[in-house]
Amino acid sequence: MRYLFVGDSMTVGSAGDYTWRYRMWQHLCRLEEPFSVVGPRVLLYDKACDDAVSADYADPAFPQRARRHLAGWGEGWLHMAPLIGDAVREHRPDVLLISLGLIDLGFYTNAEQTAANVERFIVQAREAGPRLRMVLLPVIPNTRAELDPDFAGECAQLNERMAKAVADHDSPASPLLMASRPEGYDILLDTYDGTHPNEAGEHKLAAAFADAMHQAWGLGEPYEAA
Repeated sequence: MRYLFVGDSMTVGSAGDYTWRYRMWQHLCRLEEPFSVVGPRVLLYDKACDDAVSADYADPAFPQRARRHLAGWGEGWLHMAPLIGDAVREHRPDVLLISLGLIDLGFYTNAEQTAANVERFIVQAREAGPRLRMVLLPVIPNTRAELDPDFAGECAQLNERMAKAVADHDSPASPLLMASRPEGYDILLDTYDGTHPNEAGEHKLAAAFADAMHQAWGLGEPYEAA
């Protein structure tokens, strides 16, 4: 099974992070089933130079082959929709694990516009990989949502629209799945700044994907933190 992680800053991570991608890789290794991680990028974001140029993962033993992804600091559905077709054609993933949306609503598009980019992403991905599976994580509102009711409403509306897109486009040939919000996720306890996951949050994000695939498709096993 070939996995491609697609996401924004919560997925790419910054210098010194483990990332939830690392936690998922650990989980997949424990299953003792053949898998690979694919994608066009391997680096972390470096806040000092405002660019994805860092190879400083918290665990230097994290293999280069497992660091691959399609994620970017400040990138959302708007940015990934034009890229996903080429990424799928070149790297031939079987499963996309997608965590996108918060950055779109925060800086670029409203819920309706973002949902249109979700639809565009699905179409482009499927044209490149007709048997592709996709798991979408709902938007987890950050601390801004606690202070801005309109933004909180946009987050809720996008999650509703994403769930509808998954239901409308799901098919036996190319299954789509909306994961559940990570159980017990608390932005005060599971992030280091109200948005980006700390160690506890990384495990919960990885668990949301792993448990969804196991429950819906029988892939792998329930997540257990190392």
